[in-house]
Amino acid sequence: MVKYTCIIIEDEPLALEKTRDFVNKVPFLELTATFDNALLGLSYLNSNKVDLLFLDINMDELSGIELLENSRINSQVIITTAYQEYALKGYELKITDYLLKPFTFQRFLQAVNKAQENLVRPLAESTPNFIFVKTENRLEKIMLSDIVYIEGMRDYRRIHTLQRKVMTLQNFTELEKMIPASIICRVHKSYMVALDKIVSIERSRIKIADQLLPISDTYKDSFFQLINSRL
Repeated sequence: MVKYTCIIIEDEPLALEKTRDFVNKVPFLELTATFDNALLGLSYLNSNKVDLLFLDINMDELSGIELLENSRINSQVIITTAYQEYALKGYELKITDYLLKPFTFQRFLQAVNKAQENLVRPLAESTPNFIFVKTENRLEKIMLSDIVYIEGMRDYRRIHTLQRKVMTLQNFTELEKMIPASIICRVHKSYMVALDKIVSIERSRIKIADQLLPISDTYKDSFFQLINSRL
């Protein structure tokens, strides 16, 4: 499961504890830090990438609104406050959601799910769904969703798709640069496999289509990290 890092900036101890408890109930959130001072939180944000920020508004020295106005924050931001009058200003600053205290876990989860959707969308939009490979005297278009596995054959790579087999002189290094490992990954010096086409995995072998393909020690760790992220 993909986890998203988050921090809490909140100067009320009870409110901080409640938000922390709610965060710990959400499997895809990882709390990396909490701050009761906006300046300390801002310093952390300036040197650390954070996916999601839970931010109170009324704080000493620097308010949550002032923090957003005077910084470049690329994180998703969920405002947590007892003051409804800041809602319009918050949305002008393109926050993800505005939680009015006291908020329930159900309302908290609604806001967090919205943040997760915003985090997932750019990744999905940037992921290619096809490639062009050199074959004979032309470029052949292949949809990534059609690829079952890619086999190395001396100077050639044979791309096994649902409909046909395509031979190309492009090497595995070139193909790995073109195709995200989260879709089709290297498992052996002679094989790349489409994760969504795997039927089963047993020890160091993958069953895919009607083939049993080996997993080499070189690629075993990275392969199983990808598999475990889907569990």
